[in-house]
Amino acid sequence: MKEILDLLIREKADYAELRIHKNIEFSFTMSNSNIESSEYLENYGVGIRVLKDGALAFASTNSLDSAKEIGLLALKNAKSNKKIKLSKEKIVKRNWKANYKILPTDIDSSLIIELLKDIDNSIKEVNIKTNRLIIFEGSIEEKYYINSEGTEISSLVPRVGGYIIITAYEGGCIQRIFQFGESGGWERIKEMNLIEKAKEETKVLKRILNEGRSIIPGYYDIIIGSEIAGIIAHEGCGHPQEADRILGREGAQAGESYIKKNMMGRKIGSSILNISDDPTIENSYGFYLYDDEGVEARKKKLIYEGRINEFLHNRETAYEFGINSNASARASSYSREPIIRMSNTFIEPGDYSFEELLEDIKNGIYIKSFQEWNIDDIRWNHRYVGLEAYLIENGELKYPIREPVIEATTELLFSSIDAIGNNLEFQAAICGKGQPDQGIQVWTGGPCLRLRNIFIKKRCET
Repeated sequence: MKEILDLLIREKADYAELRIHKNIEFSFTMSNSNIESSEYLENYGVGIRVLKDGALAFASTNSLDSAKEIGLLALKNAKSNKKIKLSKEKIVKRNWKANYKILPTDIDSSLIIELLKDIDNSIKEVNIKTNRLIIFEGSIEEKYYINSEGTEISSLVPRVGGYIIITAYEGGCIQRIFQFGESGGWERIKEMNLIEKAKEETKVLKRILNEGRSIIPGYYDIIIGSEIAGIIAHEGCGHPQEADRILGREGAQAGESYIKKNMMGRKIGSSILNISDDPTIENSYGFYLYDDEGVEARKKKLIYEGRINEFLHNRETAYEFGINSNASARASSYSREPIIRMSNTFIEPGDYSFEELLEDIKNGIYIKSFQEWNIDDIRWNHRYVGLEAYLIENGELKYPIREPVIEATTELLFSSIDAIGNNLEFQAAICGKGQPDQGIQVWTGGPCLRLRNIFIKKRCET
């Protein structure tokens, strides 16, 4: 493949890169104790980007034999595109992979079906009528990246993940959807405790249906669980601090940002609030050591002590900001151009135990998980509908609360935090972005957070 890059440089390209990208994916779906489907997919090809006279173009093909022609096509098309420049980055030569013992593709399908049955049976052990949908997904992602500057990187990342969806009926109806996922081999499944988690989640649904009471709207001190903290970090910090959004380049695709280019250092939250994005967390769903522009990954401190501290960059936006890239460019397949993406975005833990967060709340609500969320296109106005939630009276958890609703701006949420728990937890997610869409694996996360004087609404019934 080096000869293709040499050809493009001889044809007056200023810069060229080539990425051979292979995805193997398979899944099993069980619905109410029955295996409904299984699927196996291979996605394999090459993507090439060329910079000529300051204009960047991308082309791809699923035939390596056509790579030369595709590279020349990108070179031809570049002249019609917007002029850009790329940041100067270190030349890297590296082979890397995620840690694993057993590749997901090496597992006999009977073991996967047995896992799904065990999860399904654990849900049925709870004495309540349910509909159950359980999906297991395994994948292997392999890449070979090379550019005309001399960087050459190969990588391999296996992943295991999926979804458990439980709909419970008892005088009403309520649904719990949770996703699981990590990088690594089949052995990671045991660490997730999915059988126990599914049973506990079903018990929670039963209690909400039997004991849940309607919320009285008003101002409350609240504690939010790590699941909600994580989605707030992802949506209220990660997306708006993607530099392409800040520059308006995602406006017609996935929205813009409340943050402007000159807002670095602006106070946006409590001084105890720190939010990071870190792709180097071992076994994380969003794990990688080098991005798809050949830049070494590192932890990014997006918000530090309540102030906007760092944006997510690729080489193009890094040049515009006069800095180096922080390795945030990823592509979901060979046919997608690398764009700025989050990896594992989370609120950093504090020092408080859960009991300490509770103890000085006289009248409040603990919202552990959500069943619905919404946010506007600039990532400013949030809405979260709680699933598992409890009234707090004089520092003690009382009865379940049905569907408390948080509606607040990013700044109000971040500024209302007065204590942060020490129980950092992560949840798997697929983050969508781009046109055409690129769904990519991430973790969202955080500890429990205590927020003061938040208005809580009652969900409107339809």
